[in-house]
Amino acid sequence: MSKIGFIGVGVMGHSMVRHLMKGNDVFVYTRTKEKALTLIEEGAVWCDSVPALAGKCEIIFTMLGYPSDVEEIYLGEKGIIHHAKEGAIVIDCTTSTPSLAKIIYQRALEKGIMSLDAPVSGGDIGAKNANLTIMCGGDEKCFEMVKPTLLQIGKNVILQGTAGAGQHTKMCNQIAIATNMVGVCEALIYAKAANLNVESVLDSISQGAAASFSLSNYSKRILAEDMEPGFYIKHFLKDMKIALEEAEKMRLNLPGLQLAYDLYKKVQELGYEDKGTQALICYYYHLQA
Repeated sequence: MSKIGFIGVGVMGHSMVRHLMKGNDVFVYTRTKEKALTLIEEGAVWCDSVPALAGKCEIIFTMLGYPSDVEEIYLGEKGIIHHAKEGAIVIDCTTSTPSLAKIIYQRALEKGIMSLDAPVSGGDIGAKNANLTIMCGGDEKCFEMVKPTLLQIGKNVILQGTAGAGQHTKMCNQIAIATNMVGVCEALIYAKAANLNVESVLDSISQGAAASFSLSNYSKRILAEDMEPGFYIKHFLKDMKIALEEAEKMRLNLPGLQLAYDLYKKVQELGYEDKGTQALICYYYHLQA
């Protein structure tokens, strides 16, 4: 049994905590305590601050919104690095920047703390079913120590390289999803315009070469007019911006990613930034109106 801390109990973090509570003592902190009340009722221990949590735990997970949040929670005066115990392991599951992951790794090392950048993919469905894909960057020794814990929340858990490699891998993931979601939405719009039975079309194309997680899962939400977030558009925009900036540093031109980013910006301008990524379809509805 380990003492595990978890900071950031949002759409995905809530389910991740629930799985980690099986066989572990789990301490939680989030800026809005109300988000954690169900977990507290189920046995998670509430901490009033980051320092209070960090000082108690052997393994500390974070699942935050933006790189600025990660920087504050880890490196700020009241951050994890200043208050975690020597020998603790910190695991950041936020999609953040590779450069920040490297800084956290180095600062942690100086304090006798081990660090992994471990962004996840799978959305709310993956988190609920404990089959997230977890992309890790850091030292192999640290990875092997926490792999059994990571397997409590994910099925596809791979060390991609040194610090920052997990974040770079997540950028590859987001690039693939971004252009895929454009294709999913345009396929549905086309099927509807051609007066086809859209559900029947999905039965065909989701089993062929067009098959993807987004097509199988998010198309169903679109047909049900369910735009609630498995993953927020505002966070997806953040991820795509990071990927575009990293690509620019490597002198890469990624026109497909740029197109997806521009389309999602338009959806954000229509007022859907707090909806799920499937709400990209609303841009196409707006075009046809």
